[in-house]
Amino acid sequence: MATRYFGEPIKRNEDPRLLKGEALFVDDVHLPEMLHAAFLRSDYAHARLKGIDVSAALEHEGVVAVYTADDLGDYWQPGPLLVPPPPVERLTFHQRTQVPLAKDKLRHVGEPIAVVVATSRYIAEDALQDIELDVEPLTPVVGLESALESDAALVHDGLDSNLAAHVIQEKGDYAAIRAKAEVLIKRQFVYDHGAAAAMENRGVVADWDSKAQQLKIWDTTQAPIPIRNGLAAMLGLSESQVQVIAPFLGGGFGPKIMMFYPEEVVVPWIAKQLGRPVKWIEDRQENFFATTHERSQIHDSEIALSKDGRILGVSDTFLHDTGAYAPYGLTVPINSQCTLLGPYDVPHYYSEFKAVFTNTVIVTPYRGAGRQHGVFVMERLLDIAAKELAIDRVEIRKRNYLKPDQFPHNHEIIYQDFAPLIYDSGNYLPALERAAEMIDYDNFIKTEQPQLMKQGKCVGLGIVSYVEGTGIGPYEGARVKVDASGKINVATGVGTQGQGHFTSFAQIVAEQLGVDIEHIRVVTGDTSEFGWGCGTFASRGAVVAGNAIHAAAVRVRKKVLKHASEHLEAAEEDLVLEGGKAFVKDVPTKSVSLGELAQMSNPLRGAVKPGSEPGLEATDYFGPERGATASGVHAMIVEIDPETMMLEIKKYIVVHDCGKVINPMILEGQIQGGVAQGIGNAFYEELVYDDDGQLTNASFMDYLIPTANDVPTVESDHVETPSPLNPLGVKGAGEAGAIPVGPLFAQAIEDALSGFNLEILKIPVSPGKLFELLQESGDGAQ
Repeated sequence: MATRYFGEPIKRNEDPRLLKGEALFVDDVHLPEMLHAAFLRSDYAHARLKGIDVSAALEHEGVVAVYTADDLGDYWQPGPLLVPPPPVERLTFHQRTQVPLAKDKLRHVGEPIAVVVATSRYIAEDALQDIELDVEPLTPVVGLESALESDAALVHDGLDSNLAAHVIQEKGDYAAIRAKAEVLIKRQFVYDHGAAAAMENRGVVADWDSKAQQLKIWDTTQAPIPIRNGLAAMLGLSESQVQVIAPFLGGGFGPKIMMFYPEEVVVPWIAKQLGRPVKWIEDRQENFFATTHERSQIHDSEIALSKDGRILGVSDTFLHDTGAYAPYGLTVPINSQCTLLGPYDVPHYYSEFKAVFTNTVIVTPYRGAGRQHGVFVMERLLDIAAKELAIDRVEIRKRNYLKPDQFPHNHEIIYQDFAPLIYDSGNYLPALERAAEMIDYDNFIKTEQPQLMKQGKCVGLGIVSYVEGTGIGPYEGARVKVDASGKINVATGVGTQGQGHFTSFAQIVAEQLGVDIEHIRVVTGDTSEFGWGCGTFASRGAVVAGNAIHAAAVRVRKKVLKHASEHLEAAEEDLVLEGGKAFVKDVPTKSVSLGELAQMSNPLRGAVKPGSEPGLEATDYFGPERGATASGVHAMIVEIDPETMMLEIKKYIVVHDCGKVINPMILEGQIQGGVAQGIGNAFYEELVYDDDGQLTNASFMDYLIPTANDVPTVESDHVETPSPLNPLGVKGAGEAGAIPVGPLFAQAIEDALSGFNLEILKIPVSPGKLFELLQESGDGAQ
């Protein structure tokens, strides 16, 4: 029987390079005569920029150049709108995107104003202090609700208000069903600001070769091909003159898909102006101001139910903080709007949101990309309904799940990929039952928890469901080639930030060609290797790039079998590909290696058959008609110290459905990492702005991220509902670990503190906030 690769827990083949320090990161790029850039950033959240004097900085020893917006000339343009609004009928959108360097007005703390280029980063940083600004402070716009008041200052002077967008989507008739509902539950929910805090900050190195007329850029981007295309257009170069390399990245999580950051625009321009390589590496504090944020929304939500807990409809109206600009369009709030529906049968739905400009850091997708907010609202509404109706929290979810025969299920609203929100496949009940079994739900509720409570311990259980839209288009491509050495080369345009692409993609090819993965070289994120594609985002790598690689590998397999059939004088259906060879079934000695076939298919002399193609190589593309819907259930048990309100996770369970699993070991790692970030977002991490728009906790001394001691080992299991939308049957999994953790924490904490009249409606929660909530609820201890 042939060796299986797809679906096997194969160790990541990229890890030895990472562990031995042999992996290339952007800051590892050192070039002769390289210069270093440092950016002067705004100390004001909102101000008029009336003048800049850089003369003293230019006199600083070691400084080569200083640039402001005026120096950029016609190159100074607002950035592109990356994602235009989807085709929603009731939609208003005011396009305002970031600029390379601030001109006339400053709109958030950290916005770049000028850049110093020097022989070292130290000199460049010192010279920033010599730049003098003439600034007129303006009233900052910080609060979401106050930003829309009629007398609020305007972030963008050309608009009548701070409204960035207004969108209404609905299905059915919520108002009519509300009038008939037996139960109505209404609450306001808040999900606050957070940062991705990737291990590696952003960075750009650019090198212009005037003799070759080639620009080479190393960039910590999740989208090297769009970066190449955009910069080529901005700089007046052909795309073939620009090479963008996204090497190993120390985490991306969404903010690194943002295009175009000011530094990405300015650094290549400087390199071309000076004719010398230029490097900029973001420092940690800079990251809090210069890299995009996410999360902040306020929801006013209502659920209508029957007395037996059946959902009749949901109404949700919310405000979304887009920050000072909106380069990523409406992706995040549209995701919130759509993901709220979850795995449930919701016949009537009214959703309205307003995106709001504020004098804060730009908001773009961060792992989950708005899905967390929607899941938080729905899961909290169901928890509250379960309490009011005295229905078990697992049971109320079972009663409302979509059933397998309801797929594909059309929710009748538009998703972020501009297509109707249609769930491709799903079977939610087995995941819930498996999670309840793994967490020992019935025994904990009936026996263990009461016993521990009698001992004075505050222990609680949470269990929540979610869906995740994944694998959206438009497309990705790949090239698969068999070398004369027998090695296989695979190239695709997506970048990699730790997802295990080098291994998973190799497994897809190995399954078709019968070659061990150590003989397969995978290249990602280098535009000189493959020049078509969109990037790594929205849990789409395995779905879209993976299926493109599969398609190319299938075509190469057909070529291999054709050539081997001719050489071995055997029918193609009698051939087996394994161990890097093609051999006749049951006659393994009658064989030919893939390397030999590659040489035969590329003769140096003689004639070839008309219509034949040289080499064992194929390029193919894949674009799904719409996204694939993954789903899952998280469950956990927590213990809370009643004196300090510190929380310890005793057990954490994830049961996930991402269709066919390519590599269960890598999938478990993805889930573990997602849960770690979800825990941070739920209990530790919150970016706090004061009334002046100043970020008050822009360091790891004050912005708390969970450590290894805080993150439990996640026990995971998988159910498989293959996607009918792609040949591999896969769905995405990159964000699944992070999405439902907020409502899970809220439910488990309420359960642990059931002796108090406690209702958690805001995330993140923390020990300090728990104290405040308990004080607000009064002395409700048992």
